[in-house]
Amino acid sequence: MSDHKKSVALGITGCIAAYKGADLCSRMVQNGYNVHVLMTESATKLVTEQTFLTLSRNPVITSLWNSPEWRPEHVALSDQAGLLVVAPCTANFIAKLAHGIADDALSTFAITHDGPVLLAPGMNPKMWRNPAVQDNVKLLKKRGVHFAGPAAGRVACGTDGVGRMIEVEEILKQIAKLI
Repeated sequence: MSDHKKSVALGITGCIAAYKGADLCSRMVQNGYNVHVLMTESATKLVTEQTFLTLSRNPVITSLWNSPEWRPEHVALSDQAGLLVVAPCTANFIAKLAHGIADDALSTFAITHDGPVLLAPGMNPKMWRNPAVQDNVKLLKKRGVHFAGPAAGRVACGTDGVGRMIEVEEILKQIAKLI
């Protein structure tokens, strides 16, 4: 397997399930993947950049404006990563990807990435059922974007229903299929 195929961009968005993203990152590294993390500003309010730096052993991209080198890191990463995984994936990120909005490092990377994309939604069940979210999901699926979940169960706010991010083990299985 080429290095490009084993290199994965992992997007972390501002969902309470962001802590599960740390477990996913750790398990991907243990499975031999070279993981490059991109975090939204909202994600950094829930888990720290240092967590993902330690787990991935790679610099974490949190902004379009803090690149230590001359080249834009999100664009350079698109030449390296064979797969983009966004876990957890918020309704906001789904909408951005569906409509080509690139206003942060993760969404800008996503529209420069030309390989497979796997989204693992995590949100309140009412958000998941919203017609706008469902229309965006249909549009992305039509474009070939893969989805892992969401699952049914209790979400952080105490509501039961479909919207919970699926378990890390299930995401790993889908990653293996796409790589």
